[in-house]
Amino acid sequence: MADEQHYDVIIIGTGAGGGTLAHRLAPTGKQILILERGGYLPRERDNWDSTAVFVKGIYRAPEFWYDKHGNSFPPEVNYYVGGNTKFYGAALFRLRPEDFGELRHHDGISPAWPIGYDVLEPYYTQAEQLYLVHGRHGEDPTEGFASGEYPHPPVEHEPRIQQLSDDLEKQGLHPFHLPMGVNLTQDENGRATHDSVCIRCDRVDGFPCLIGAKSDSQVICVDPALEHDNVTMVTGAHVRRLETDPTGRTVTRVVTELDDGTTEGFSADIVVVACGAVNSAALLLRSANDKHPGGLANSSDVVGRHYMRHNNLALMAVSREPNPTKFQKTLALNDWYLGADDWDFPLGGIQMLGKSDAEQIHGEAPRWAGAVTPDMPFEMLAHHAVDFWLCGEDLPLPESRVTLDSNGDIHLALDEKNNIAGLKRLQHKLKGMLEHLGMHRHHLLSHSIYLHKGMPIGATAHQAGTVRFGTDPRSSALDIECKAHDLDNLYVVDTSFFPSIGAVNPSLTAIANALRVGDHLAERIR
Repeated sequence: MADEQHYDVIIIGTGAGGGTLAHRLAPTGKQILILERGGYLPRERDNWDSTAVFVKGIYRAPEFWYDKHGNSFPPEVNYYVGGNTKFYGAALFRLRPEDFGELRHHDGISPAWPIGYDVLEPYYTQAEQLYLVHGRHGEDPTEGFASGEYPHPPVEHEPRIQQLSDDLEKQGLHPFHLPMGVNLTQDENGRATHDSVCIRCDRVDGFPCLIGAKSDSQVICVDPALEHDNVTMVTGAHVRRLETDPTGRTVTRVVTELDDGTTEGFSADIVVVACGAVNSAALLLRSANDKHPGGLANSSDVVGRHYMRHNNLALMAVSREPNPTKFQKTLALNDWYLGADDWDFPLGGIQMLGKSDAEQIHGEAPRWAGAVTPDMPFEMLAHHAVDFWLCGEDLPLPESRVTLDSNGDIHLALDEKNNIAGLKRLQHKLKGMLEHLGMHRHHLLSHSIYLHKGMPIGATAHQAGTVRFGTDPRSSALDIECKAHDLDNLYVVDTSFFPSIGAVNPSLTAIANALRVGDHLAERIR
């Protein structure tokens, strides 16, 4: 491939933001180049093997970042076509309307967005349609207005989870069906069933899908986009830096290192960065030049700052009765999302995790020694486990940031105790209900295998905020269309643009925003 091929649009990254944008722009007929650092994830038996995926982490990138003390850690990142959506749990939530405004938390303020829920709402509906979301609007009292119903009915609870839902309702709470992006068939009554295309949905949470039945960006967006003759993708293409013209206003060259060690340059009228919040910030910082000494789009000095990831807890309760559930990830609870009778600040939400199996239990065994009574040995836990994911909001601190050292290595500074009081209260709420939910009240075990052996800084799956958008160039890197204030043809469409992260999975918001920015770009390149 010759150097300096020119395109109408270059998109760097194929995750929820980049892949969705490629899908949106493909029908324009314009010449679009997608650059992906990884290749296609191999379809193999290990895709569904707990030891391979969680314990050994064979699909995680073989790289190390550094914390603020200079200690190395393996980040939870995956470089494949589809990005981190190849491994996400496919829970596709909208942010609550209140998340777009200023929210006061125990440890500080979650800032308002420069756009409201009403601006993103039509795109949320389109995103749910595109990603085949199964759910039912109206069950969760905290959700906002929806202009369209989910395209598919919710995944029905299996008997033990239905009993959990009933027991929660008896406590005066409002459990609802978790919105899931999976390809399921329906029975004669229109209900989503488990004996379906997604035959191993117990492997949806954190696993790549062997049969392509999870709504990830590769399956839903990238592969269909590549069916258009005007769309090209280069895999094994690690973008090292962006170069500008002498004025510093236009990106003129995308410098890419290929798998064979060669360097290749590409150019386009519009360049879109969607590498993930940490790597997008790192790319902009690596691209510093005389006109942009602090990095591209960084005259405000916010690039790399305000890094957020959710305050998460993966917990395993022990049911008195066996839990033979196959597809457990069907229920969520947001009753304390914005506060509680005994707490004036947001706590967050609770949702189900994928069902623990014997391999995962065995991987946790050394940590759980002494936490389980003799009448409940480890081999019994998998038969009685009920798994929960607690999610609280992280706050965007300027000192929580991505920086590069002289070798170009990524350093990530993070306050791991930022705004965790609400999450602790949420855990206390759940623990206090265990006996009423048919669980052993003394068993609520930290399931750190989902958080890579209890290393919170390494759990980067919900990363956001490092290239925030806003109306004021002095305090934001991007305008409300996600174009850099400082450059005329540079956009960012992954979760970097978030000013705050809320307490729900960020993927659907990244998808919806990519559709919104896609409409803007389609009009611009027309």
